[in-house]
Amino acid sequence: MFEPVPLNLPAYPFKIKQEGDVNFIFDDIRKKFLVLTPEEWVRQHFVQFIIQEKKYPKTLIKLEGGLKLHSLQKRTDIVVFNSQGEKILMIECKAPSVAINQKVFDQIARYNIVHKIPLLAVSNGLQHYYCTIDFETKSYKFIESLPDYK
Repeated sequence: MFEPVPLNLPAYPFKIKQEGDVNFIFDDIRKKFLVLTPEEWVRQHFVQFIIQEKKYPKTLIKLEGGLKLHSLQKRTDIVVFNSQGEKILMIECKAPSVAINQKVFDQIARYNIVHKIPLLAVSNGLQHYYCTIDFETKSYKFIESLPDYK
């Protein structure tokens, strides 16, 4: 059973329940309880962070959406849309025990070949990296913090 650990994100009052020796956390976006894994702990914190602190509308957030990449079925953690339905932010979440390294950046970059989203974030709950993508110049730039929703 995963015991929640403190993250480098604000604490939020999550609904957590236990059934047998399994903990579940309520997902406010999908409106259901999910098995509380270390990665889910980070994902739920990051969702609340972008809603509460960065003011991204809850209705424009999609969790664990599918995508096809070179005929393989993959799943993005968090994709955020603007009010016109355009994808504006993709977030890849890892468990706190997973180091944020080149492999993780490569993963989100591969997903972005399909999505073509201008703002990317990677987090293991302890470290967070944000990056803007310029598709015209085929370049990227790391930024210090995630911009607020406009």
